[in-house]
Amino acid sequence: MIKIIVGTNRPNSVSKILAETYQEILLSKGAESEILELEDLPGDFIHTALYDNNGKNESYNAFHKRIASGKKFVFIVPEYNGSFPGVLKTFIDGMTYPNTFKNKKAALVGLSSGIGGGGIALSHLTDIFHYLGMHVLALKPKLAKIEQNMSDNLLTNRLYSELLHTQAEMLLDF
Repeated sequence: MIKIIVGTNRPNSVSKILAETYQEILLSKGAESEILELEDLPGDFIHTALYDNNGKNESYNAFHKRIASGKKFVFIVPEYNGSFPGVLKTFIDGMTYPNTFKNKKAALVGLSSGIGGGGIALSHLTDIFHYLGMHVLALKPKLAKIEQNMSDNLLTNRLYSELLHTQAEMLLDF
């Protein structure tokens, strides 16, 4: 089962809408997936689940277990301040090093309100995943001006939709 990670803890995010869109694409190709939202992490996980407290927060442990069981991942990554959200980095830092992501596979999708589509964020995240031993799919759609390319929670940009479909096919073959 492919794990789709919503890369922000912002409630009602565009990232969540895109995660649901990606899940529909995977389903249309016969692949099962599960959406995991960083919004569902315990609010205090920075203090209760990391470093000396590793393994002590049951809610975080349950979330971690769902991630650890995955072999393939899709990360929907919004651009925040020229990179990706800090909660995503903190979440990654809480994973078991290096085993959680080592030799696993990931597809990354960037999005932004501006013109970059999250390209720098995807570059930063790719560097981190390579360090952790994760294999990252080369095609990384960068969805710029995302709000202008959506209507009624649907992606209206045909090119963006085609890129997501192509990436999903590549991920299934990866």
